[in-house]
Amino acid sequence: MSFLSFLLVITGVLLNAIAQVMLRLGGTRLGAEPFAGSPIDIAIRILTQWPYLLGFACYAISLVVWIIALTRVPVTIAYPMLSIGYIVNALIARVWLGETLSASGWLGMGLICAGVTLIARSHP
Repeated sequence: MSFLSFLLVITGVLLNAIAQVMLRLGGTRLGAEPFAGSPIDIAIRILTQWPYLLGFACYAISLVVWIIALTRVPVTIAYPMLSIGYIVNALIARVWLGETLSASGWLGMGLICAGVTLIARSHP
């Protein structure tokens, strides 16, 4: 895989991970029942929260980046690399949101890294 192809895949993964964390942050700001009320009220509450807007933007950009990446990288390599998003999400959630992860969670992330490395190296 060329450096540019790798960069496109990782950029897509990172943007997707940031989008997830932003949606979580937006949900936290809205409270336990963000979907209570009329559809218009719900839309206004969501669209006035910057974390949701940033999350939506990251998703949109990641989709474009991912489409470009898939024109360069076989899906059998690119798709497993999405697993890196689990690790990025866990690290961001720990730092930004104060969430914790057990020892078995850290071990699982290590196994994900090993698996992605094996898959990436198995293709020419």
